[in-house]
Amino acid sequence: MISLADVRDAAARIEGRVLRSPFLHSDSVSRATGAQVFLKLENLQATGAFKERGAANRLALMTEAERRRGVVAMSAGNHAQAVARHAQLLGVAAVIVMPKHTPVTKVTRTAGWGARVVLHGETLAEAAEHAQALAAAEGLVFVHPYDDDGVMAGQGTMALEMLQDVPDLDMLVLPVGGGGLIAGCATVAAALRPGMEVIGVEVAAYAALAQRLAGQPVSVGGATIAEGIAVRDIGVAPLAVIRAHVHDVLVVPERAVEEAIALLAEGSKIVAEGAGATGIAALLAFPERFAKKRVGTTVCGGNIDARILANVLLRNLLRDGRLLRLILEIPDRPGVLADIAGHIGRAGGNIIEVSHHRMFASPSVQTAELEVMFEARDAVHSSEIVRVLEQLYTVRRI
Repeated sequence: MISLADVRDAAARIEGRVLRSPFLHSDSVSRATGAQVFLKLENLQATGAFKERGAANRLALMTEAERRRGVVAMSAGNHAQAVARHAQLLGVAAVIVMPKHTPVTKVTRTAGWGARVVLHGETLAEAAEHAQALAAAEGLVFVHPYDDDGVMAGQGTMALEMLQDVPDLDMLVLPVGGGGLIAGCATVAAALRPGMEVIGVEVAAYAALAQRLAGQPVSVGGATIAEGIAVRDIGVAPLAVIRAHVHDVLVVPERAVEEAIALLAEGSKIVAEGAGATGIAALLAFPERFAKKRVGTTVCGGNIDARILANVLLRNLLRDGRLLRLILEIPDRPGVLADIAGHIGRAGGNIIEVSHHRMFASPSVQTAELEVMFEARDAVHSSEIVRVLEQLYTVRRI
């Protein structure tokens, strides 16, 4: 297994090539979770994610002969960008294989770093098989995103910085995909703070580590907003470290990840992708586990499509009752629309959208159906507005 010395050597090797990201107390996340939460802002890296650390260290370890051959990597996006960037900095040719449905922003940014991008396969596992085939066919050096000692040591530099900045943490809470990040960080924690809890977090659709540790067959798959950690199984080398040094693994639902993205955006003005918000999702989903603890976690990536971010924020507004959609059955006569708009406005609501169906949606020719969407301050406020409308019309929430 890798050692603290390996991580310290990696830290010296990548200094100046990778940002020493801020590690800050978050008041908004702390209030929302009941813990004292510190966020390592890896979304501020040049490629928007912590993967810079492992890629920079692994490529710095290459021999001159290996650099002349070039590199190939497979990734859902963040490892891809990291390998592409540090290959470019070293003057090394890079080929990156990504699953077909990787978010567009990650594909374009990877290509922007000068790599040749190949879209192949429906899953990361299929992309990995193709990358291995290209490595064999073209003589390229394969740079694994997590099952590699150099990559794990590079990722571990994050925990080294966290414990230097806030040495009295009670626990580290870290997202788990293939296991490289948590393995590197757990190595540091075990050496510098023996007994400090290190907790991994997976999404429900890809809970490979939780299943492995429970002795269950691995069964993963399905849609997830946390595509950066949608990994079929844990790496062999990371798993050995995890078994030795990781204390627990929590599995969070999709909704918690969306809520974490929204909390970071609204409360802390931080943009996080799904995988990047997974640690915060665990704090929201299991508050009793972290109550009053000093918790270090990371916004490990910020590469999220603007459309997906907008959808997440709107969905969260609907869940919180700050955005409400109603269908009202109304009499088909002049002045009714103005009356409804007036009631909502006088109650402090802000109408966003109105759709009026007269011909076919209504059960009677004497009535019409009105769909209205409006903003409110909170769930209590929206309920007050609904009560006003219910006194006059038949109202249904949607």
